[in-house]
Amino acid sequence: MTSDLTPASPQAPAASGVEAVSVLGDEVRRRLYGFIRRAHRPVTREEAAADAGISAKLAAFHLDKLVASGLLTSRYDHPGGIRRVGRKPKVYEPADTDIRISIPERRPDLVAEILIDAVLHQQPGEDAQSAALRTARHRGEELGAATRASGRPGRLGPERSLTLSESVLEEYGFEPDRQAPTEVRLLNCPFHPLAARSPELVCGINHAFLGGFLTGLQASGIEAVLAPHPGRCCVELRAAAGGASVPEPATGSCAKEVCTRPAQDPGGTWT
Repeated sequence: MTSDLTPASPQAPAASGVEAVSVLGDEVRRRLYGFIRRAHRPVTREEAAADAGISAKLAAFHLDKLVASGLLTSRYDHPGGIRRVGRKPKVYEPADTDIRISIPERRPDLVAEILIDAVLHQQPGEDAQSAALRTARHRGEELGAATRASGRPGRLGPERSLTLSESVLEEYGFEPDRQAPTEVRLLNCPFHPLAARSPELVCGINHAFLGGFLTGLQASGIEAVLAPHPGRCCVELRAAAGGASVPEPATGSCAKEVCTRPAQDPGGTWT
């Protein structure tokens, strides 16, 4: 038996959360959405309308708004899989998506994924922090390679490398700020407040991830540099000295330097 699926619309990480919250600002839509989540099965518009005490036509309008925002999915199917005579009704289910809003942008999920992979693939004789840094660099390389494959930019010099990097870093919440043709500061740390709890580890992961990204991107003449500064990310992207290739992530004294900087509070100020 086939179903006509209406998938949730593609969403950008930040915009989708704002859109979803806006859609759920309507009391009727919140009730419809809550009813469908609690049902744990496909729900028809008539069932949803009856629970909300509104007409099926009005319910359909609100339900389709929830689908458009990515909170619900819809298809034509018989509820419960029981085949009946006549046209299949439209049914609704919760979308398999997580909607989150953070201002400024935070990405604790990325750090968690890196740490889990590090634990699962820790090599013999390797300590936990080294495993985390190696894994972070590998994840960055994968992202850089994927970015390069999708754009096929050819040979990248320093300025084009940073131009291509900016859009990806914006998606990840770094708030890149192009200070010069070959310098980008990152005004937001997407790993705060984790960085405040363990700056040597988390800033090291951040540095390794961004260095790996440049390597995977095959960015020529640009390096990720640890540059702790109050109010922004501890890493900057700059022209490499002498046009050198991207170096390995810093450890030891450089990582310890990050550990000695002041900690950010949740509002983004420094103490």
